[in-house]
Amino acid sequence: MFRRSRFAEVIRAQLDLFVRDHPDVIAEAKARLDAYNRADRDEAEELYGDYVDAVETGTEILADVRDHYARTVDDPDKYVAEFNRAVLKRLPGFALEIENR
Repeated sequence: MFRRSRFAEVIRAQLDLFVRDHPDVIAEAKARLDAYNRADRDEAEELYGDYVDAVETGTEILADVRDHYARTVDDPDKYVAEFNRAVLKRLPGFALEIENR
């Protein structure tokens, strides 16, 4: 009835590596979001821009991993869709723009 994705294991490993190799990127995005959420109205716009920049860094790294691997599979569209869904589940802050990359 419910089949496991053909790419589930490789995507899980790729996301595990991202989390392991880029904790600074994840922490930076969280810190920037926290700063934005605590900000006064006068500072909010600039701090939100800082948050978006931090998220963009992580999204670019993830998209590079995804796109590099997608070139090696028979059904790259399916893999890309599954990768994007996995990012949404595991690292939702980085999923906002990944489909646009």
